Amino acid sequence: MNSSSVPRRRVLRTLAVTVALAGTAASAGGTTAFAAEPATYALTITHLDRGGHRTGNYTTNVTGISGPGGGEAVHPYDASGTTTVRLPKGRYLLDSSLTTGNGADGTDWIVQPRLDLDRDTTLTVDARTTAPVDVRPPDRSAGFQHSAMFVRVTHDGATRDANLISASPNLRVAHLGPDAEPGTVRQWFDAYWTTGTAGYALGHTATGNRALTGLVRHPAAKDLATVRIRGAARPGTAEAATVDLQPTAGPTVGITRKLAVPGTATYFVTPERGTWDVTYTAPGAPGAPANRYAADSIAVRAGATTTHTFDNAVFGPGLTGRPGVVRDGDRLTVDVPLLADGEGHLPSAPPYAAASTTLHRDGVLVGTRTGAPGRGEFTVPPGRAEYRVTSTVRRDGGPGAATRVTASWTFTSGTTGGPVPMPVSAVRFAPGLDPAGTAAANAPLRVPVSVQGAAADGRVRALAVSVSVDGGASWTRVPVERGAVTVRNPRAGTGVCLRAELTDTGGNTLTQTVIDAYRTR
Repeated sequence: MNSSSVPRRRVLRTLAVTVALAGTAASAGGTTAFAAEPATYALTITHLDRGGHRTGNYTTNVTGISGPGGGEAVHPYDASGTTTVRLPKGRYLLDSSLTTGNGADGTDWIVQPRLDLDRDTTLTVDARTTAPVDVRPPDRSAGFQHSAMFVRVTHDGATRDANLISASPNLRVAHLGPDAEPGTVRQWFDAYWTTGTAGYALGHTATGNRALTGLVRHPAAKDLATVRIRGAARPGTAEAATVDLQPTAGPTVGITRKLAVPGTATYFVTPERGTWDVTYTAPGAPGAPANRYAADSIAVRAGATTTHTFDNAVFGPGLTGRPGVVRDGDRLTVDVPLLADGEGHLPSAPPYAAASTTLHRDGVLVGTRTGAPGRGEFTVPPGRAEYRVTSTVRRDGGPGAATRVTASWTFTSGTTGGPVPMPVSAVRFAPGLDPAGTAAANAPLRVPVSVQGAAADGRVRALAVSVSVDGGASWTRVPVERGAVTVRNPRAGTGVCLRAELTDTGGNTLTQTVIDAYRTR
């Protein structure tokens, strides 16, 4: 079974009986007043198994939500099946899981989202009140992996959670106690199944005034959406990738699997659960930091297929959702990912051999920073001037690995009163390549071209694209027509290089070069 761990709730000692003290006590410096301790009440809980007998096979959690007991979290237990704990007055969330002692029988999970403790109280947690959680995929050959159910209760401005992670498909659940206020109880359930070729992620959400008592969902194939994750094989890649899938909304444990690259992981998911998040960990050299990409809030629709390809060419600068270069007073910060993959996914730790970022002011060198690709911080003289920022990253891997990426921006800037984005842009190349980052030799290839950053949305004054098939020694201009260029690919095994030269409507410029952007086969 693959599952993510769930953080454990903070455990507090069961409170002992306290005695309220009033009056004063003598001290060396005079008198000291003792504040009265909050009153406590006895909470007695009896646990019954599926046969109606008291059982010691349970785990019970009582979590304070509001009132004097709002900060409490206790786990009362007695092997007899009946346990008593004293707690301050307040609103509490109680959840209790009962088992038979045989894992194959599954678990009974009983949740009381509203426990108002204002007097000595006795409760019975009875496994006979539960109903099955029967959520299964249409493929009856699929094997169960794990499930997760979460309950979130809100009251008086505070929120508390309870959860149960199950390794058995035999889960039964029930609500206990009075209704809570309308809309204050939220619940999520996710069940993960797998076949030899695909995985199922079946989720359900509920909002109301009660916890669930049973749940039945048998979606048909037409009710599910398909999410395909393609893992590319960059030159030099040898090991497997890791794919993590989980719903965007609410707590969950998600599902993790290994993926031999090049390869595809296919999941069938429930649109009812909302959007989905994917984390892709690319294969890397032994001892190197893990390089992760993320695709968050993937929208899905029943009957439709969504595909994301990770770690494939053309690698290059990416400015989605970020300014790239920011001036704050007289400090200039550069943060442009130079190795976003072909679909624009940003890497957390891309492999590289060397990287540098250089800043010139009115043609005079301010400084050079080495280290992380596309990053650097500089202090500049006050006043207005023309700046040129040049970032370069070099890495190994041969044709198709983007062995060198360089971006050089020019813009004019003066001292600012706070953080102000500088007008920098990036050009993205998006040819249709196979999962090894290659295209057919001796054939035309349409390469879509798009612009991000300051020159996006119609703010391009001029854009020129050039192609090189000799490692950048010589370049040939190709026209940009209807948002793309056409490249006549050379013989097999050749690295194709791409260059863009851009001027925006404000006169700011970009020269961007990708050596070995892709290779021919």
